[in-house]
Amino acid sequence: MTEEGMLFNGFVCQPVVEQCEGCERTGEFEGQTYCKSYPMPNAKWAMGACNFATHIKATVDKSGQVKINPLKASKRAARGR
Repeated sequence: MTEEGMLFNGFVCQPVVEQCEGCERTGEFEGQTYCKSYPMPNAKWAMGACNFATHIKATVDKSGQVKINPLKASKRAARGR
């Protein structure tokens, strides 16, 4: 343990944030909960949902359709599919 957090394999692990509540990738050590997959959980949640989170599901866009790569769509159209 250091002042910044728990030191593990050369990385300083910080305690989880409240968005991580219910995730299966968390573990408790000396009374604090840490992420087993990423040392800085607050950075993962800064830009939206954490990609390691097991307790949330991916959202579907507003139209309910799967997003298709436009380059692949044009190639399929050229082949006649």
